[in-house]
Parts: sequence; structure tokens; C-alpha cells
Amino acid sequence: MNKKKFIGILAAVVTSLSLLAGCGLDEDASTESKGNNSDAIKIKVAYDQSTKPMSWKDENGKATGYDVEIMRLVDELLPDYEFEFVGTSSDDLLIGVQQGKYQVGVKNAFWTQERTEKFIFPKEFLGLSSAGLVLKKENANIKSLADFASAKYSLAPIAANNAQYTIIDEYNKKNPNNQVKLKAGDAFTVDVVQWVNEGRVDGGVMIEGAFNKQVLDKEGPYYNLKDDVVYNEFAVIKTWPLFNKEQQKFADAYDKAIKQLKEEKKTNELTKKFYDKDLFEVLERVER
Repeated sequence: MNKKKFIGILAAVVTSLSLLAGCGLDEDASTESKGNNSDAIKIKVAYDQSTKPMSWKDENGKATGYDVEIMRLVDELLPDYEFEFVGTSSDDLLIGVQQGKYQVGVKNAFWTQERTEKFIFPKEFLGLSSAGLVLKKENANIKSLADFASAKYSLAPIAANNAQYTIIDEYNKKNPNNQVKLKAGDAFTVDVVQWVNEGRVDGGVMIEGAFNKQVLDKEGPYYNLKDDVVYNEFAVIKTWPLFNKEQQKFADAYDKAIKQLKEEKKTNELTKKFYDKDLFEVLERVER
């Protein structure tokens, strides 16, 4: 073997080893293979990695959760696209999708008018999320926003740009004679469980997944309060993927895929897996 040929082979081996060594270094990202379709459009799907059971990183550093797994199924139905899941924070996801760093983001996002100005909302929603009131156990008889308003209870403040604020505001507009006392907070979120437990407010709005993680999970920060506070669902709300404004064609492709998955009841199966109940069974209660 001549020297030039040997050097060429050696270079190829080194390059191959380098590529293999690079695989798996970024535990935040997992690319779904499209086989031999090298022309597939690469899509970065940002996910909030701290919102279990909607989206999080498991003990092996792999993206999972309802939002992630349903988007994996969408990916399987779109041969012209190849998804890469990138774990990040809620704020980075919103900024990144808006600026085009990511083509789409999933974070258990509710619809708001403000968000329609920054993102494409597809025609088909992604999933459903349970919203409820956190109350002291002695107030467990409060089952709805109407009950809460009638009791003239105080509500933990909610930032005006938080979708939960929009939900209460919409209720108030529909019920001018029985309104919830809604106060805009300075912070995007407050520690609802702690505020209720301390008696600073009578109740607060929370997503069921977050309540379960904080209170019912043995590793949760408020597991010691599991017998002192309750979560009473008052709404099941549609959640959406947020697309970059330049991704209308991709959003249209998503619409076709997710519609098929809903018809095949794949969405129902995943809500059972991650929420321990089929949220789609109560779809007729969903207005938004």
C-alpha cells in the first residue's frame, strides 16, 4: 500500500470515529431518523424540559411527555420532515420560536390573542390540559369558578400575560354578576400552593400536572401538604404547538398529521399514559 493511500484511509477512519464520538453528546436533542431521505427538512422542536407530564427529560436525558411523544408520532407521518427535540426553558422556547431558532415549540401552551401576533397557531390543537383551583381542604366544596365567585373568595394574582389570566377574565366577562376577584400579578407565576397554605389567599389557579408534581409526588416540595390542600378541576383547555411565523407550510402538514392521529385515537392513548385519564372524553366541555 502506498503512502498516499494509507494516509487517505487513516483520515477516513479518524473522521468516522469523530462523528461517532460526537453522537449523543447533546442529551437535550434527539433526532428521529428518516432512513435514506437525505432531503428531509430539518425541524427543531423546542420543548419545555421542566413541565412533567407534558414535557420533560427522563433519567436517561431523553425527551418525553405527552407533548413530545405526540409530536414524535406527527414526525412519523411526515416523511418530508425530520424532527430534532431540543430541551430548553419556557422563556427561551418562546423567544427562540419567535426568532426562528426553533421552528416549533411545545410547552402546554394555551391560546391567547397576544400569542397569535407572535406565532402561528395551527387549525388543530395538540392536546388538552386540566386547569383547577387549589384550595384548603376545608373549602373542597368549591367546585367551579362560579362557586368561588359566589363565596367572594380571594384569588392568587396571575400575570396579565399568563394564559390562566385570560381564562378567568373570559369567565368574568360572561358572568358580570358573579365575577372572580381577578388581580394582575407582577410575576408570571406565584407559588400558589404556598400562598393558599399560608392563608394569603383563599385559592389559586393551577395546572393539574404542576399540582401533582408539587403536592402528590413523594419527591414534590409540598408533599407534606397533600392532606391539607386539594385540586378541583374547573376546565379542560386545549393546548397548542407554537410555530414560527415563517412555517405556515409546516403548520399545514402538522394539521393533516395530528388530525389523523386524533381519528386513530392515538391522542386518547397518550393522555391515558401521561395523565392517567382520557382528557379527550370530556372534549365536549372544552370551549377554547
